[in-house]
Amino acid sequence: MSLKTHFVQPLEAVVVWLLWHGLRWIPVDISSAVLGRLAAWLGPKLPVTRRARNNIGAAFPQMSENEREATLREMWENLGRTVAEHPHLDRLRIFGPEADGRIEVVGSENLDLMRDDSREGLFFSGHLANWEVISIVAAQRGIVIDVVYRAANNPHMDWLYQKGRAPIGGQLIPKGPKGARILLKALRDGRHVGMLVDQKMNDGIAVPFFGRDAMTAPALAELALKYNCPVIPSRTERIGGARFRCTFFPPMEINHTGNRSADVAEFMTRVNALLESWIRERPGQWLWLHNRWPKN
Repeated sequence: MSLKTHFVQPLEAVVVWLLWHGLRWIPVDISSAVLGRLAAWLGPKLPVTRRARNNIGAAFPQMSENEREATLREMWENLGRTVAEHPHLDRLRIFGPEADGRIEVVGSENLDLMRDDSREGLFFSGHLANWEVISIVAAQRGIVIDVVYRAANNPHMDWLYQKGRAPIGGQLIPKGPKGARILLKALRDGRHVGMLVDQKMNDGIAVPFFGRDAMTAPALAELALKYNCPVIPSRTERIGGARFRCTFFPPMEINHTGNRSADVAEFMTRVNALLESWIRERPGQWLWLHNRWPKN
């Protein structure tokens, strides 16, 4: 076993565990603001920011340098806030007399349709604002969402993430062959599955995104075709501090022409176009750190 496995990874997990529990003791507005400002100051100085800066410049060539830097700072602030808000997710109250007014919900009728149709369904979104809010809103509306996620490289950190998210409900489905089996079983059992579909997948399909082909996971479209189930676009916006608007759109229709490859590509083209429109409206709330496009 390596030094990293025996020492570095457990130490990382201890530090994050202490941070997580420390943030939980601080009111969410304060912890969100403090970590957001810290991230906005530190993040632009990190080497990984070069990728984000290049991505923003390619997606928004009309932006001035000052506008690009402001977008970068907003992105880092949003990420810091999202981390700080994670320990408080189970405390949010969205509906009914106990609602704290922190989350505005648009399209709750579309959630109700998914809840009441007694069948499987798919939700998708991207790494926008605090993307975890979608599962909270759905859970408090009576829909448990199983979420597909990328497991952490550090297994101790992965355990901590799962523990922190446990009060929300729904199983976490890791990407990969094992996770695919769990996902298919969940849909066969009539459950709801959520996906963040804005990351690069090397063996995906080339689909336009901000005017350039981006390797895109086709699973969302393939599952919609296989199960002929509703697909709900879900968007979270940060509307000030630790306050959000969560929008659930009507189900997207998918073509069944008999040409499976063409139907998948057409559907994912519309998905990417929708995500792009959301990002263009609030570019500072998307996680530009992803290696989303092939190198030129």
